Amino acid sequence: MSGDDRDAESLLAAIDLFNGLSREQLRKLVDRSRVIPHQSGRKLTSEGDHAYALHVILKGRATVAVAGSEVRAIGRGDYFGEISMIDGKPRSATVTAIEPMTTMTISHTEFQRLLSEEPDF
Repeated sequence: MSGDDRDAESLLAAIDLFNGLSREQLRKLVDRSRVIPHQSGRKLTSEGDHAYALHVILKGRATVAVAGSEVRAIGRGDYFGEISMIDGKPRSATVTAIEPMTTMTISHTEFQRLLSEEPDF
């Protein structure tokens, strides 16, 4: 296992939703995720859109805006989309990269597949 993978597991373990998972389960999440680079200025999510993935910031920073107003900045170790990944409801905020960034993304489909294969998740 590479250092990057261990780092990704540590970031996932820090998320309330995943902090009770075993190392093996965290490894499965990392294995089923995708690492995606984003350019500065790119909208990663748009408020009201349907999107079904959790994004964990591995590198870089972004802003979070609700109803067009910036509410906070997020960076390494922060995450967004966890509720949409589970319930499929529209996004509650717009997230925009303010510098080049990299996210680890776990899709709703992959998460549901893991749940069906391993109900302990």
